[in-house]
Amino acid sequence: MTGDVDVAVHSNALLGKHIALGITGGIAATEAVRLLRELRRHGAKVSVIMTSASRKVITPLAVGWAAQGTVITDWSAEMAQLEVYDAILVAPASRNFISRFVNGMMDHPLLMACSAARSRNTPIITVPSMHNDLFDDPITQDLLDQIKNATVLLGPFDEGRYKQPTPVQIVAELCHLVNKYENSRHFAVTLGANRAPIDAVRAIQNASSGRTGWAISEYLYRFGHDVTVVAGKTSADPSFDLPNVIRAGQPNQMLDACLDLVTGKHADTPNGWVHAAAVLDYIPNAIEGKKSSGSQEWPLVLEPGPKHIQKLSQYTKDAIRIGFKLETNVDLDTLHQRALSQIQTYGVDATIANIMEQMNDENYPRAYLVTAVGMTPLVDMNDVCESILSVLTS
Repeated sequence: MTGDVDVAVHSNALLGKHIALGITGGIAATEAVRLLRELRRHGAKVSVIMTSASRKVITPLAVGWAAQGTVITDWSAEMAQLEVYDAILVAPASRNFISRFVNGMMDHPLLMACSAARSRNTPIITVPSMHNDLFDDPITQDLLDQIKNATVLLGPFDEGRYKQPTPVQIVAELCHLVNKYENSRHFAVTLGANRAPIDAVRAIQNASSGRTGWAISEYLYRFGHDVTVVAGKTSADPSFDLPNVIRAGQPNQMLDACLDLVTGKHADTPNGWVHAAAVLDYIPNAIEGKKSSGSQEWPLVLEPGPKHIQKLSQYTKDAIRIGFKLETNVDLDTLHQRALSQIQTYGVDATIANIMEQMNDENYPRAYLVTAVGMTPLVDMNDVCESILSVLTS
């Protein structure tokens, strides 16, 4: 088969994992190509099992091109559907398939694969996709309630039917489920910019899109860890919906949200922290109301703001913490020394250090990992995320 079948590597969250994608009847079967390529972006080996109804919507040829793996369409002597998989993903899962799956029927290789997976306690994700009238049938809800040993992932309701979530969302949830294990941890990530008012309608804000923090949060989630995000002001969006996001744009709001996580207001205290937010170091004294336009000058007095890492240090002594350090117009030795100073002053375990002028220049590393024992260049964002996960789980 000819053509471009390469995909960009986004993570190795599914590297070494063999995933079976079941495709049933329904127009959402047309999403299979995008879904298969997203699975491969995270390192998965994929086999596909198609029902006869799905083949009326999309051809095995297209599916095989996207999967670069086995495509099972009917019974065969090899019984490949009984192979041991690391997970089975059924997307879309039609009402017809769900009823057969719940009642233990075995009239198709996909149903046999799911039955074998249940007996082995293999993770199964079903992604229902159907018209609202079918979903609202009480029998449908009864069937979903009866699904055993499987996760049901519902997408958005739009244009009169429940659609599949995006391929990125589906694969993120699959990664999380496959990689979750007994020792999986809870991490908190702060990200984005702080914004502080100077009057009723104006404010000052530091520069941070939140893109790096979202990428780190998503990476940790894909590797099976629970992630709580404390997000300030962001211009970048996550690539999928993370389950626990707290919005806190002002410096004190962000600090209060973090303190709530470590002082017993949440049941699960984080085992690790990634302080990627651009916290305002200086805060203005806001005036009441709106300052009238027309004045030639408006002198602002800025006072030092609270150091979040410092304020949290007394509550996070048992947690692994990673700070961020951004400097401008400095050499590597100076960057190294200032990152070490953060480690020594605030007791963080590591610092991700950046020189602003180098961050978006492909001739330089994306960042540097600084610990008490040395400084390591990190080539790209994937390298940054991998190093952070390594420190948090060491």
